[in-house]
Amino acid sequence: MIIDITKLKQSLLTSIEVNEDVFVSKEELNKVNIIDLKDTKVTGYITKDDTDSYNLDLVLDGILVLPDSVSLNPVDVPFSTEIYGNYAEMMEEIQEIAKKSNNSLDIFPIIWENILMEIPIKVTGPEATDLKLSGDGWKLVTEESEEKENSAFAKLKDLL
Repeated sequence: MIIDITKLKQSLLTSIEVNEDVFVSKEELNKVNIIDLKDTKVTGYITKDDTDSYNLDLVLDGILVLPDSVSLNPVDVPFSTEIYGNYAEMMEEIQEIAKKSNNSLDIFPIIWENILMEIPIKVTGPEATDLKLSGDGWKLVTEESEEKENSAFAKLKDLL
């Protein structure tokens, strides 16, 4: 996502408005186990300060489609995040070569990093509540049920 900063650089404008849809290739999404990215949009402003640095003030909204942790069915996970800071510092943080020409900034690596940070560790959809938790000779063991049944202190209570 390359932004033309010619007018900002020449001080013809004090800020450039960003209002773009975000598109990510299926190959990139598959690398990080994202099924799809829907209605993702970045809005905000890019400004230049007195030291000729470019500052981002952006809002990133969208919907991640992720596999359910139990059933692997697609689950929509809405997200919204704010991106504030200096462009050069952000590019150093994500350790990418800034695709910065004299008149443009590539903000896609910053946006992609923020999308990846929005992926939750565990995703469960509404159908996960109807799942069978026990059967013939088996049952789902969770940390809570394991603590109740296998508590070492429960055995000590019997000795008192």
